[in-house]
Amino acid sequence: MLTEYFKIAIKNLRTRPLRSWLTILGIVIGVFLIMSLLSLSEGLKATVLKQLRAIGKDIVMIIPGNLSDIMTTFLGGAELTEDDLNAIRKTRGVEVVIPNVYKAEVMKSQGESKTVLLFGIDLKNALEVYKDDLGMDMAEGRWPEAGKREILVGNLVPKEIFPGLKTGTRTTIKGKQFEIVGILKSLGSRQDDSMIGIDLDIFREITGKKEGAPQAVAKIASGFSPEEVAEDIKENLLETRRRQRGEEESSFSVLTNEAMTGMVSNIMGVIQLAVFAFASIAMIVGGIGIMNTMYTSVHERTREIGILKAVGAKSSTITSVFLIESGVIGLVGGIGGMIFGLGLAKLIELVGQIHPVFYISASISPGLIIFGLTFSFLIGCLSGFLPARSAAKLKPVDALRYE
Repeated sequence: MLTEYFKIAIKNLRTRPLRSWLTILGIVIGVFLIMSLLSLSEGLKATVLKQLRAIGKDIVMIIPGNLSDIMTTFLGGAELTEDDLNAIRKTRGVEVVIPNVYKAEVMKSQGESKTVLLFGIDLKNALEVYKDDLGMDMAEGRWPEAGKREILVGNLVPKEIFPGLKTGTRTTIKGKQFEIVGILKSLGSRQDDSMIGIDLDIFREITGKKEGAPQAVAKIASGFSPEEVAEDIKENLLETRRRQRGEEESSFSVLTNEAMTGMVSNIMGVIQLAVFAFASIAMIVGGIGIMNTMYTSVHERTREIGILKAVGAKSSTITSVFLIESGVIGLVGGIGGMIFGLGLAKLIELVGQIHPVFYISASISPGLIIFGLTFSFLIGCLSGFLPARSAAKLKPVDALRYE
């Protein structure tokens, strides 16, 4: 019986092809937006979480400022002083502290001068942390040696900034010569893969940034809880600031790896919800189009409904026919929107790999496909419910008299 309902629905849609396809187009646009945006946002979420999972669980990040005010925290220019760094080092359970320091400088190589972002590597105290806990791995060459003018470059430097750059190449920064000894594997973002790493002491010498850091990373010693040590770090920093500046409230964010992962998951979840909400507006418009089409169909087929009822068709049968018809419109629109939406997401992924700003992948999972098809079918059925109900309520006598 259900098969017959589908046949009737398909036949009626084929009878009025232009109107049917225009109605389907409304659903295609809505599903196209939802699938492309959800696929890309899920891919972005997976990429970020992958980078965070590459960081060891016993790593804690210290950022000046409160994360409740993100703009002030990251753009306000606040830094950790050398006293702050010492307070972190003295915290029980902290094995090593790595200042995250960076500065734009002009680098000369192969007859060209370009501005690059230098970052200091604490080769003397934290080389193993970079290797084992911060996800930094060598694609070519070796790590620089502490105290020597040797350079480590990101994955994109020999590809885009100085094409053809190889290990062993000599380069000049601030009038001093350096040798490129290593090329890193991709770290997951264009900025990280475009940076130039040199020994921390030499970095401070040539840039003039003698003390402090915008952020710092602390490696937690074995046997200590990262969460407990993070709280102790926050207390020690507050005590140091209270003693030196009279501050009474914590102005630091101390994040464990788990806290960072949870924060990213929550933020991306909110973004995905917002994406779905905005894209659903297009689906609502498409649903209104289906409703309008079905009311028109009911109006045009009033005599047909009367004949069906006269030969014994129940109200539930009439309702089912119209619901299936509207559901088929939604499903066909969903298939079309999914093909175009996921196709666009994959195209953006391919373009992003050629010209990366952030290495994003389009997440195409069976769950996403099933969700898209089910959602579009249900939107179709819901949009057709009121027209189907009005068709089922028609009295046979009135319907047969309708001209």
